[in-house]
Amino acid sequence: MTPIPPILDYAPPQEGRSLLSLYRSVPLYIRILIGLALGVAIGLLLGPGAENLKVVSKIILRCLGALAPALILVAVIDSILNANIKGRGAAHLAFLLILNTTVAILIGLLVANVVRPGKHAHLAPTTQPAEHRKAGDIGEQLMENIPKSVLEPLVTNNVIGVVFLAVAFGIALRRLASDHDITVVNQVIQLAFKAIIIILHWIIDLVPLAVLCTVAGEVGPKGFGVFKALAWFIVAVLLALFLQAVWYLTRIRFGCWVRPLDLLRGIRDALVMAFSTSSSTATMPVTYAALREKVRLREDSASMGALVGSNFNNDGTALYEAMAALFIAQMLGQDLSLTQQLIVVAMAIIASVGAAGIPEAGLVTMTLVFSAVNLPKEMVFILLPVDWFLDRCRTMINVMGDANVACMLEGKEKPETTIDKPVEEVAPLPA
Repeated sequence: MTPIPPILDYAPPQEGRSLLSLYRSVPLYIRILIGLALGVAIGLLLGPGAENLKVVSKIILRCLGALAPALILVAVIDSILNANIKGRGAAHLAFLLILNTTVAILIGLLVANVVRPGKHAHLAPTTQPAEHRKAGDIGEQLMENIPKSVLEPLVTNNVIGVVFLAVAFGIALRRLASDHDITVVNQVIQLAFKAIIIILHWIIDLVPLAVLCTVAGEVGPKGFGVFKALAWFIVAVLLALFLQAVWYLTRIRFGCWVRPLDLLRGIRDALVMAFSTSSSTATMPVTYAALREKVRLREDSASMGALVGSNFNNDGTALYEAMAALFIAQMLGQDLSLTQQLIVVAMAIIASVGAAGIPEAGLVTMTLVFSAVNLPKEMVFILLPVDWFLDRCRTMINVMGDANVACMLEGKEKPETTIDKPVEEVAPLPA
């Protein structure tokens, strides 16, 4: 590390650094709740005039949206490069991941359509909706998502195009790995990923301000109806997550030798850590150790589910983002057609991979889900006062999904021998 020149020893920025570190030492959800309280107070004080504050939220959202294509591109390439899966095991793993994620999103859409939490508040759209496509013209929509050039998806925030490029380059680089040393390329990808995360957290430092301005802009002219709707949204999401957990345990009951209650007892430390950290990546070593030591799965099943599957398995995130899109659409009085809901399914699956298992990354990818069905992206900030809690709940479902995949790979035949000593500490794989 380059030493600081002596002349800087007399500069006052040290005080600024300490203030920033003090600000960051406060958990994000507390900062968001403070922003919520201040937003309510400012909204009541300014009344309808508070709606002008939303321009601040739009600026911060524009910065978040600029990071989304790069985050998904690098995250997907990195996941493909570092996924150590081969042969029939890879096909089985892919089937389980796609099945679980699809079921999660369908559960989320079902609960959102039945409970309809967004109907408890009525908000006017804050932006002019983009030109709507015909609901039945799926072929035209697919053609619009096929990139016309390599750089176009990155410029237009076309998430399907970005994923198409990421998968193509990821597979091509994996093929080159057998003939060439691509360690440098892998390091560059990981450095780019880390750089994006650093920039992401710079912007996230401003998120409480965005929440303050968004809440003030809603409470000032429209009152407290939005909070009643958020309470219903919490109930709906928790119900959907519970149903997803029932799906996992039912599948394990009939497809694995492990009993569901034994699994829950075995991975409870991982579930508690997932709730406390809201990061499935940080919980990954604990999940793996629990599956090996306490549930006593085979090494290959535990590693495929906990270490490999966790890079692609974000069922709780996909479920939440699909429900969030329907919730906002219901509040705005824009009921989504069946075709639009299918688009939400596709976008949520893709966005859940781009979320990369890290806290707050879902905030970026959710903007892509919203824009895919012409919802105003700044409405994302309406969800943040409750997102800190729901984020922890859906991370627990992500971890339970990893355990489900490991158990389904294990099968109904119990191994003849089990381990008697703790496994070695496992470092998290790159997300």
